[in-house]
Amino acid sequence: MKKILFLTLSFIGIHTLHAQKPRELVIKINTKNKVQKIDNFGAAGAWFTEGIVQNWPAQNREQMAEWLFSKDFDINGNPKGIGLSAWRFNIGGGTAEQGDSSGITDFRKRVECFLRPDGTYDWSKQAGYVWFTKKAKEYGVENLIAFSNTPPVQFTKNGRGYKTDKDYISNLKPQHYGDYARFLATVLKHFDDEGLHFDYISPINEPQWDWYHAPGQGAKQEGSPWRNDEIAHVARSLDSALTATGSTSKVLLTEAAQLDFLYTGKGNATQQTQAFFDPKSRLALTGLRNLPALIGGHSYFTDKGDSARIAIRRHAADTTARYGVTFWQTEYSMLADGYREGKTGRIPAIDCALFLSKVIHDDLVHGNAAAWQLWNSWEPGNPDFDTRYYLIALAPSSREYVDGSITATKNLWALGHYSRFIRPGMHRLNVERGDKLSDVEIAQDLMVSAYTNEKRIVLVAVNYGNEERVLRPEVNGFKVKGADVYLTTGEKGVDMRRSKVKGLKEGVKIPGRGLVTVVLEK
Repeated sequence: MKKILFLTLSFIGIHTLHAQKPRELVIKINTKNKVQKIDNFGAAGAWFTEGIVQNWPAQNREQMAEWLFSKDFDINGNPKGIGLSAWRFNIGGGTAEQGDSSGITDFRKRVECFLRPDGTYDWSKQAGYVWFTKKAKEYGVENLIAFSNTPPVQFTKNGRGYKTDKDYISNLKPQHYGDYARFLATVLKHFDDEGLHFDYISPINEPQWDWYHAPGQGAKQEGSPWRNDEIAHVARSLDSALTATGSTSKVLLTEAAQLDFLYTGKGNATQQTQAFFDPKSRLALTGLRNLPALIGGHSYFTDKGDSARIAIRRHAADTTARYGVTFWQTEYSMLADGYREGKTGRIPAIDCALFLSKVIHDDLVHGNAAAWQLWNSWEPGNPDFDTRYYLIALAPSSREYVDGSITATKNLWALGHYSRFIRPGMHRLNVERGDKLSDVEIAQDLMVSAYTNEKRIVLVAVNYGNEERVLRPEVNGFKVKGADVYLTTGEKGVDMRRSKVKGLKEGVKIPGRGLVTVVLEK
């Protein structure tokens, strides 16, 4: 008798569970309640690139370009690519020509330089990097960004692409500031003449790190520290060089290694927003022809813990707003262990993608970032676990890197949920939530952000919980004809899969641990 009673109660419990409706989140959107204008979503194609273009099957690089840049759809209406609106090109410092003597242990991270030691230029260099940049233009990528990790090695104090003394001072010889600026301006002019225009040039990268490697230890990549006064010197020299060539490219500073360096800290490369854009600062860079009120920072190492991550981004937003500066998040991958959120063992690709989406959400919503750019588009790795560094997983067939295969990861499509439909010139909209959760609670629940132009509203929903949810948008000032819904889950092949809903009264289902982009058309 007891067994029968137990089974009956168990059946009732299961029936009740299945009868429960998914929790609903009502959001109210007013199209007049605009926040920051979005400039672009992008990624870098640095390292590994030369071998892929020169040696791997041509269909590999064509597929990689399509995944990153295409705005087309397949026969089922699913995106073929994530439609990036920015592409970052690394102007190399010449460590590749130095070979093993460069001190950079991984040959795939050495980079050629257009400038020869005798002062002439070889434009056949960096052919792989150039190929992908030309592809970006062919696909209609709106913003091309050139950046430099080190001055050419012939201009550095130690003749290397990194530091061999730990003094946090630039590796550029003092007499070569003008030469470095003219080198960058010459590279931009060459590509302008070739019909490949770079909208921005970033001459400094992560100036807070020492980029030190003792002789014989081996370096990981090109890099140099820079003090704020040295950055100002480079910026003024570069502005003059660009003016001399008639360039319309804009200088992008400062590629801060962490977001908190933009507004706080002690040292020679901190409080950078105030240093360069406070009119009262001795280093103020206002009034330069080619330098807009724009600052870039990297989200590395500021992503651990929901409350800390949100607070840092709010501080960055408050500071840039105070000085009338636009903030771009210009590099991120899951370098530290924040993405693990206390988990041990291998992290599934969908969990990495969800954490990536959360960082993007927070950078946009709490940091008011006008652009969001990832490092790096591709690296060797597993496509199914611990995809912390890349959008496309490379599987080289040998150590010589002469062949291999490629796989799109969930990270690719996670970025695509933002980049594909949130186009340059759209504005983020404030979202009023019906559940009144705190921002920290939202970070473990259903995150929603909204964007608009005169033709559409785009909603990006990241369901961080395990249970299915229903999102019900209420839109003021925008007559909705219909909606396209794009879904990504941990299931193989469910990558921005398209479906259509006739109206919004019933809401949009958001699976547990899933991402959804909703495109509302007038």
